[in-house]
Amino acid sequence: MSNCAFLEDDQATVEFGRLFAEAVGNEGAVVFLKGNLGMGKTTFCRGVISYWGHQGAVKSPTYTLVEPYEFDDITVYHFDLYRLGDPEELEFLGIRDYFDQNALCLIEWPERGQGVLPLADIELCLSEKNRGREIKWSKNTQKGCIIADRIVSKLNG
Repeated sequence: MSNCAFLEDDQATVEFGRLFAEAVGNEGAVVFLKGNLGMGKTTFCRGVISYWGHQGAVKSPTYTLVEPYEFDDITVYHFDLYRLGDPEELEFLGIRDYFDQNALCLIEWPERGQGVLPLADIELCLSEKNRGREIKWSKNTQKGCIIADRIVSKLNG
């Protein structure tokens, strides 16, 4: 089952990111972010990362592939695999180490790492809708189900 929400603008996308971070809590998760260029994946990540108090810029790590953000209760890894040439390159990055710990892994362009990345707990897809964007989420694991239920609860709260 999939759920969705309408996001009017960038600010609404950031706010949804904060709501999402609250739903994840400090338990961590693997999150796939899908959508065309310019759909707000990095804007969403900015909201998630700012939830824990980060006040600096959050840019897409297109060339470095991953940007870590360390907080007291959790580490957030923001991946952007857009420029990844081959999924095997992730092995050289030591990708498995990022998933061995209690971390929140936000992965833009996960299809580029297919076959190497673990199963996502939850997948988010951003697309254009009217003059804003729509975000849809689907859950793949028990942890993903818990997060999705918390999101719906917060939206309906």
